Amino acid sequence: MENDLAERTSDFGPWPKYHQIYLVLLQQIQEGEFPAGSALPNEKLIAEQFSVSRITVRKAMERLEREGRIERFRGRGTFARPLPTTSPVQASMSGSIENLIAMGLKTKVRVLSFDYVSASPEVATALELPVGATVQKVARLRSLEGRTFSHLVSYVPEDIGRTYTRDDLTELPLLVLLERGGAQVGKAEQVISATLATPEIAGYLGTDAGAPLLSVRRVVFDRDERPVEYIIGLYRPDTYENRMTFERRSESSGRIWAPASDNPV
Repeated sequence: MENDLAERTSDFGPWPKYHQIYLVLLQQIQEGEFPAGSALPNEKLIAEQFSVSRITVRKAMERLEREGRIERFRGRGTFARPLPTTSPVQASMSGSIENLIAMGLKTKVRVLSFDYVSASPEVATALELPVGATVQKVARLRSLEGRTFSHLVSYVPEDIGRTYTRDDLTELPLLVLLERGGAQVGKAEQVISATLATPEIAGYLGTDAGAPLLSVRRVVFDRDERPVEYIIGLYRPDTYENRMTFERRSESSGRIWAPASDNPV
C-alpha cells in the first residue's frame, strides 16, 4: 500500500502537495481502505511515504477533519469516521422543474449581488438576445443546515427581471418568481462538467482553491420556447449529488439507454 499511496499523487497534476495527499486519503476512506473506526497511518509515516514534511501532511489532515472524514485524538491517533449515507442535497438535475423548485424551498439563499448589466456574448447567445442587451444578473449562495453547497449566477431578460426585487429572491425560488412575472416555464437544457475552485469561490463554499467542483450551466425556456433564465452553478461534489434514472428503450437503431419517463424535463 505504501508505494501505491505515493504513486496516486501523480494522477492529480500540479496541485499543491497537501491537496494531493488530501485527495488520496479521501479516496482511500471513500473506497473502504480505511473503514469507519480504523486507524490511519501517523503523520510521520505518511510524510515518509509522500516524501514531504509533516507540516504538509498536517494541512491535509486538518482539511479531512474539518470535513468530518476523520477524528484525531491526542496520544491515540487518527481514525476514519463513518461516511454519510447520502449527500445533504439531492436533486434530479435533469428532472422535473418541480424538483428544482422543491429544492429551492428547502434551502436558504444569500444574495451576494443584484444588478442590471450588458449581456456578454455567452449570455446573449444563451438568452437569444443581442450582445450588450440589458439583463438582470444575480449572484447567490445556497445552503442547507448552515452549510453552503452552491454558488449560482443567474441572468434573466430585463423585462422579466423588473417584476421582482432582491428581497424577493431571499424568500422564493427564482423559478417561482419567473412564473409570477409571467414566464410559464416549460423546459430546461443543461450541461454538467467539472471545474476547479477559484480563490473567491473557494472562500464562499468553504473549500480550498483548486478543489474540484461540479459546474452546471442551464438555460430555462418558457412554453413558447423563449429563454427566460441562464444560470451558471458551481457545487461542492461532497455536498451535492446528481441522481438520474435511466431505462432501456427500443429505437429504430436498436436498444438504447434513455432518461426514465418518470423524470420528465
